[in-house]
Amino acid sequence: MKKTILIADDSESVREVVSFTLINAGYNVLVREDAMKFLDGKEIHLVIKDLHMPKKDDIALIKKIRGKSDYQYVPILFPTIESQAAKKDEAKAAGATGWIVKPFVPEKLISTIEKVIR
Repeated sequence: MKKTILIADDSESVREVVSFTLINAGYNVLVREDAMKFLDGKEIHLVIKDLHMPKKDDIALIKKIRGKSDYQYVPILFPTIESQAAKKDEAKAAGATGWIVKPFVPEKLISTIEKVIR
């Protein structure tokens, strides 16, 4: 059974690159700008969520995802160029599983994903 990954990012180019990479690796991909509008009981195996979405508190969004019983244990990865450890620590404390460094290297992206959704 193919695993389903939800990509939520405000950047169309990031959504396209990540989506293309994951589809070619054999995953089902759902792409949305707003993750919460899409999490309604659908079977999702991983969420890739940008931490820098305009007009949103993305740390609070991670907590909301964790608060939904269907998604309490679904891994959440966030793409980042963020070099500040504090932001990564804050996201991890909110319930994020880890991060993926931008710019994306397809092999590293797939490797990271495979580690969290075996």
